[in-house]
Amino acid sequence: MREVAIVAFGQSDHRRDSAEVSEVEMLMPVLHQVLDAVGLRAGEIDFTCSGSSDYLAGRAFSFTMALDGVGAWPPISESHVEMDGAWALYEAWTRLLTGEAETALVYSYGKSSPGNLREVLTRQLDPYYVAPLWPDSVSLAALQAQALLDAEDSGADERALAAVAARSRTAAEDNPHAQMTGSPPPEALLNDPYLVRPLRRHDCPPVGDGAAAVVLAAGDTARRLCRRPAWIRGMDHRTEAHSLGVRDLTRSPSTRLAAERAGAFEAPADLAELHAPFTSQELILRRELGLGEGVRVNPSGGALAANPMMAAGLIRLGEAAAAIHRGAADRALAHATSGPCLQQNLVAVLEGDVL
Repeated sequence: MREVAIVAFGQSDHRRDSAEVSEVEMLMPVLHQVLDAVGLRAGEIDFTCSGSSDYLAGRAFSFTMALDGVGAWPPISESHVEMDGAWALYEAWTRLLTGEAETALVYSYGKSSPGNLREVLTRQLDPYYVAPLWPDSVSLAALQAQALLDAEDSGADERALAAVAARSRTAAEDNPHAQMTGSPPPEALLNDPYLVRPLRRHDCPPVGDGAAAVVLAAGDTARRLCRRPAWIRGMDHRTEAHSLGVRDLTRSPSTRLAAERAGAFEAPADLAELHAPFTSQELILRRELGLGEGVRVNPSGGALAANPMMAAGLIRLGEAAAAIHRGAADRALAHATSGPCLQQNLVAVLEGDVL
């Protein structure tokens, strides 16, 4: 298989409200950052792919405004996914694997501040049986968390959830882009009131605005553009049944299958960046991916520290790649999710050359 790597990664500072800038103004500094890192101009990129959601923007084909900012003239080879940018990266990766391109620019962005995100996300539910009930994203995550706590084989309790939150937001103190940093110890967090039982506010992701971008390159081009490329050794994505009622919410078989197909179980990883917006979901993902205590999970703080819609999954891939770039990891797992209760899951295996 042709070698393809992430050679540059950039992201914005994630904020609760960025009303003073448009999506394009939020995105453009990030694009300049990754292109400058590899010494390329937008017109020198062979393929461009983006991820965003018109539901967040509140208008159809909103992604074309961002594309105008990138520069679509003279005509470029471009595509867009109405998904998290991790799936845009998957499309770009397959394009490079076929030999149709040597380089690709992948970017994604989301502004959740203009509307009520919990209500907006109900539009992704089954339109016949679930969406008419208007269950919001936090309430559905609470159902999943309660199922996990009630499961005899999970070994999970509310203190375990609080420990995930405390570890993640403490780790985010070293992340200059994080929206939420620092945390009291788990024992103190358990004194907080419930948001939706059994989830407290620290069990849930912050609502915020942000953008991210990566540059992909193949073979010798990647080696020329980056001192230590993060080679994508495998990547796969799978989905659960749309109906929540036919799923075991305490498990994520699509994550395990995607990990198997990506080669995640062929060798141990040093680091894992998991897109787990809720603390209970990290426990589920750890079990499905077989991550032991020796694996550093979400040293960036993860989605509990910053969760810009449509960009948080791409950020997980970017953070894992950045760790390889700077020599902080040799083999890393990156995970992205979309939909309620870990409905769709993508897993990538990244490796760096031996130093």
